[in-house]
Amino acid sequence: MISHSRSQHCKSHRKMAQQSVKVLTLLLCVLWCVLAAAAGAGSPAPADEAIFNVGSYGARADGQTDDSNAFLKAWQAACAASGKVKIQIPGGTYKLGPIVFKGPCPNVASLTVVHKGKILASTNLGKFNTDAWVTFYGVKGLRMSGGGTFDGQGAAAWDQNSCSKTKNCKALPVSVKFINTNDTIVKKINSVNPKFFHMAVIGAKKFRATDLKLEAPGESPNTDGIHIEASSDVKIANTSIHTGDDCISIGHGNTNILIARIDCGPGHGLSIGSLGKYNYEKDVRGLVIRDSNITGTTNGVRIKTWENSPVSTVATNITFQNIQMTNVSNPIIIDQSYCPFANCGSKEPSKVKLSNINFIGIRGTSATPVAVTLICSKGYPCQNVNMQSVHLKYINGSEATAVCANVSPSFSGTVIPKTCTTPAAADA
Repeated sequence: MISHSRSQHCKSHRKMAQQSVKVLTLLLCVLWCVLAAAAGAGSPAPADEAIFNVGSYGARADGQTDDSNAFLKAWQAACAASGKVKIQIPGGTYKLGPIVFKGPCPNVASLTVVHKGKILASTNLGKFNTDAWVTFYGVKGLRMSGGGTFDGQGAAAWDQNSCSKTKNCKALPVSVKFINTNDTIVKKINSVNPKFFHMAVIGAKKFRATDLKLEAPGESPNTDGIHIEASSDVKIANTSIHTGDDCISIGHGNTNILIARIDCGPGHGLSIGSLGKYNYEKDVRGLVIRDSNITGTTNGVRIKTWENSPVSTVATNITFQNIQMTNVSNPIIIDQSYCPFANCGSKEPSKVKLSNINFIGIRGTSATPVAVTLICSKGYPCQNVNMQSVHLKYINGSEATAVCANVSPSFSGTVIPKTCTTPAAADA
């Protein structure tokens, strides 16, 4: 009897122990799933990624204190590290004077800047002894994202900008400048009210930008969205630009540039140039601007070169494709007599040689009677300009017209207006 009782008691204990093990196993599984889900959501940093938070280096994020020193210390510490590094700019309002984030960072495999705050530029122009506010110089493998904003506070400086009136002017600072960078990705970053350009990409290789939002009033002077110069393998896509000058401006020395899915307007359109202003300029080759919307701008797709060019250069293999125009003053324009000033000196023809220019699938409405203007250089007439499936109407319902000089374009598909039936003055 006692033996039977003990046997039953032991069986009961074993059963309870087995149930406890099952419960513990279940709890451990649940805990593991929760931790795995958190890791999958991207909350903690990878174990091999070093984190540098600007707050840990003294940034106040109060919108009043100059946080330049804290940002620079965080950058220098990250740049001196090894492997993958991340600089965190949490939400808050930061104030920065002109600052240069300088490379190379020799032992860093990738450098990610997560910008979630709002960064204000100084309104005191006396603090700027350079042509940029925030500069990334000589950095390889830079990644910047986070949805944060650069606010150039340009309204305080726009009335001091003489560059729209004077050829030899002192330029105001660009908000964000990338110089001699390699393998750069900029994603989901905003810029408002720059003193000059929103962004400039100079001497870069393999530069990617997507999902940017750049905004300034339509009357703000020289507030180009993104200016690209002396760079190769650049792609800008899925970006909204509402500003006071060119939404995109592609300057000299560029090769293999793709601009796609841009929402442009107000502004001055999507421009190649200006080219031919300086004696150090290099050729431009392999540019594609496509799949974009241009609304309410002074120009649509444009190539502009200066008269009186100091040196002879080439701009070739340029394609504008699948562009929708809405109430645009000059939807298609080649202007090789470009000079925005009252007195430009002698009118020597532009020495920029344009060739292999394609306008494909350009459609929509012109705010002016002349929808197509092709004014090429008298000294170097445009070669191999092709118009394919172009349909532009004057917004008041009447037919649009086209004017040309020093060019004989070819046509395929339906082309409206009939291009080059109205000659322009041939002294460009």
